[in-house]
Amino acid sequence: MPKPSKAGRKAASLRLEVDEYISRQGAATFNYKQVSTAIGHRSPASQRTIALHLAELAFDGLLIETAPGLYKAPSRTVKAQGVFVRRSNGKNSVITDTDGEEIFVAERNSMHALNGDRVEVAIAARVKGREPEAEVTDIIEKKDQTFIGTLKVDKHYAYLLTDSKFLATDIYIPRTKLKGGRSGDKAIVRITHWPDDAKNPQGEVVDVLGVAGENNAEIHAILAEYGLPYKYPEAVEKAAAKIDAGITDSVVAAREDMRGVTTFTIDPRDAKDFDDALSIRRLPDGNIEVGVHIADVTHYVKPGSIIDREAEDRATSVYLVDRVVPMLPEHLSNGICSLRPDEDKLTFSVIFVMSDDGKVLDSHIARTVIRSDRRFTYEEAQEVIETGKGDYADEILSLDRLAKILRKNRYDNGSVDFDRVEVRFDIDDKGHPVSVFFKESKDANKLIEEFMLLANKTVAAAIGIVPKRKKAKAFVYRVHDQPDAERLTNLAELARAFGYKIKTKGEPRDINRSINKMLQDVKGRGEENFLSTLAIRSMAKAIYTTTNIGHYGLGFEYYTHFTSPIRRYPDMMVHRLLEKYLAGGRSVNLEKLEDECKHSSDMEQLAANAERASIKYKQVEYMGDHLGEVYEGIISGVTEWGLYVELVSNKCEGLVPVRDLADDYYDYDAKNYTLTGRKYNNRYRLGDKVNVQVARADLQKKQLDFVLVDEKNPARPLSALKNSGSKSSKLTHERPGKKKRSRR
Repeated sequence: MPKPSKAGRKAASLRLEVDEYISRQGAATFNYKQVSTAIGHRSPASQRTIALHLAELAFDGLLIETAPGLYKAPSRTVKAQGVFVRRSNGKNSVITDTDGEEIFVAERNSMHALNGDRVEVAIAARVKGREPEAEVTDIIEKKDQTFIGTLKVDKHYAYLLTDSKFLATDIYIPRTKLKGGRSGDKAIVRITHWPDDAKNPQGEVVDVLGVAGENNAEIHAILAEYGLPYKYPEAVEKAAAKIDAGITDSVVAAREDMRGVTTFTIDPRDAKDFDDALSIRRLPDGNIEVGVHIADVTHYVKPGSIIDREAEDRATSVYLVDRVVPMLPEHLSNGICSLRPDEDKLTFSVIFVMSDDGKVLDSHIARTVIRSDRRFTYEEAQEVIETGKGDYADEILSLDRLAKILRKNRYDNGSVDFDRVEVRFDIDDKGHPVSVFFKESKDANKLIEEFMLLANKTVAAAIGIVPKRKKAKAFVYRVHDQPDAERLTNLAELARAFGYKIKTKGEPRDINRSINKMLQDVKGRGEENFLSTLAIRSMAKAIYTTTNIGHYGLGFEYYTHFTSPIRRYPDMMVHRLLEKYLAGGRSVNLEKLEDECKHSSDMEQLAANAERASIKYKQVEYMGDHLGEVYEGIISGVTEWGLYVELVSNKCEGLVPVRDLADDYYDYDAKNYTLTGRKYNNRYRLGDKVNVQVARADLQKKQLDFVLVDEKNPARPLSALKNSGSKSSKLTHERPGKKKRSRR
């Protein structure tokens, strides 16, 4: 055997030093630069050796790559506990508690554990070059869960054809457990038993939602799919019905009486839950007083009551495509708490003294009583702003002028200017979508938005800014973290290719100003969709927490949610904390408050997912009436399995499967968001304009499929061009990046 070279011995010694370093790190993460610095080998050659060694250890399963180039040692024992992840494609896994690694579990080794169950697993010995495997040895805690699908009832048996992505099999149901369900009904089913030797689990019907395909049944199924309630408990409704407005002389005497000040609401035309109102009057010193008045929900909903427990569990109202599922019973949300005109109402208010040039000179927070003089829709208020005529024109125009100053100052201070169009459907009496319209934010919408932002910011600062020699008190903040550094860098690189400059380092205000400038400069240009979409995707998600890190997107150091207690539970939490702290009360338990914040953030995300699912369902239903028609679209997403295309005329989104790009074999470039043909070099990029034909509309899967069509012959799908040598639509050339082979 030849003797190792000096360079080989040096590399082997270096790898041993790396292994020794890793053995001391426990659960800490590290990259090759940190390792090279720690062990004192910083030369480019040493760093290359270290980076390669880390990659090889990860490939062999001896390290976990938690993010690109970032590693940690798996703290693995033969036995482990974790959460089971079941997939309908059979790729089950367990996410271990110790290091969060996801380990494959074959179906034969799953003990029929369901998605979300807590399990104990035995981890098989590692085989070099192969993914690790585990076997479930015990189901420690079963997650209570249900499945939605369509019933099939025969003479001797019944089963549920599931819609779930977490279950590959149908559920057998004894006829005695159908709860009146019949073939073709949409139903919710709970698994009661899954024998070890059986392919299919057994279950019972929890609720029958109605006939599959019928609007109410499908919307209720979407809510149930996300674990959201679709009906109100009768006991909660009865408890709410007993509540009286109770605006007595003694209640009014304990509040700031603002019933004599001009006050009005501005809301969507179909709204019934008016939870905010604005008042305005000129003060004797020439300044302007603006009141932001919010429904005093917590005056009526007491902590720990049956109504409060239901509201806390729901955490938010859910706004679906054709309805609102309220957080509070309608007697409260649309009645007692709603700031309807010509009725005395109890409110929690932030009252500002402002100069004519829009400066906030003073503010205070108070419990008040108001009487709204007028209920405006956004359209009515917008008409006043545009024409200068109408009810309370002077007041609305003054508020609009102040709001525009506030908005300009906010953008100057680094607030990001994302202005997105919302899609809405006109629905017939059977729930079928007959047309699409766009909800755009105009001056009337922005007027309300600015004063709500100002109130939320002021309330957060009132508690968050701690006087000297005082301790901070636990509070609910609405925070928004800084953008993902890698995504922001990628955005800047791609923007630079089009001639736009985005800062990636420095003060957040300066970074956001550069993003705003790009968003303004790009309007109306071919790259607008591409760059604006990437800018949104670079941002983090806003959440509720007790740890204040500020709101990056708004450019606020302190921010909370105070202005919508009818539809958001965190706002109710803030109202109660304000009442307690303004009265000199002690801080509440931080850990308990953080748990409530996390639950509210989780429920907000579920509600958003359900809303998107309902919109997607209506998009598929609407486009089902337009099969074969050709539309202009924008590529809104690029993946290895195909192109997502959003139609220009109605914002409906569908998929062009890569298997239907039959004119070539395409490679996926994740960094540059492109699919590129190997033979003809046709390139499809995020934001490109394309023509598509509506090919399939699958309501069951909520899936809309398009095919690309030839620009020169719009009636001719590109799938018909296979082997013809024709090229697809004219496309902008992009710099090639690292490519992955796409699945066909």
